[in-house]
Amino acid sequence: MTELLLTGPTDARVHIILAHGAGAPMDTPFMAFFAEALAARGHCVVRFEFPYMARRRAEGGKRPPDRAPALLDSYRAVIAEVRARFAPARLVIGGKSMGGRMASLIADAEKVDGLVALGYPFHAAGKPGYAERRLGHLPTLAVPTLICQGTRDTLGSRATVADIPLSPAIRVHWLEDGDHSLKPRKSSGRTEAQNWTEAAEAIHAFVAALP
Repeated sequence: MTELLLTGPTDARVHIILAHGAGAPMDTPFMAFFAEALAARGHCVVRFEFPYMARRRAEGGKRPPDRAPALLDSYRAVIAEVRARFAPARLVIGGKSMGGRMASLIADAEKVDGLVALGYPFHAAGKPGYAERRLGHLPTLAVPTLICQGTRDTLGSRATVADIPLSPAIRVHWLEDGDHSLKPRKSSGRTEAQNWTEAAEAIHAFVAALP
């Protein structure tokens, strides 16, 4: 059984599963901020670690991510566990970067109520452009989806995403001058806290509006 890190009331109407990105675990300041911010708004946030990250935590080292099938199996198991343990009225899945992309690949099949992604990796580092393997499911995604994306994200800037076909179910909320972790430059006049708080408010509004 995967260890779950719960933040917020377990009897909340909305449970939000947030998976980590490729290179950092579930308890980074970024992940903790969003878990706590959404919990403060009345939602239950569920974090977990993919098997490679759990092994990295236990054994040390820089173990690379598992291949997609193993990641997806792990995510499906967490969804099943959350449903069995909490029977949430509304279940939203998503995550940071890779975690959000994995969630997007199973959202329709798992019949979840919503999908949220924090810094979606529209393309691999240094390889902008359309890639069927990464983006082929996005034009037909049916689950209501919110992507919170920095305007200068090196894995999907505003200019890059403008040329990518997206389903009508997908809405992109742009964070001004944000990078892949939504952090702006000092010269922008904005702060990391402002962008993160804006993203948390956008997610709260999105999930609160789910029927």
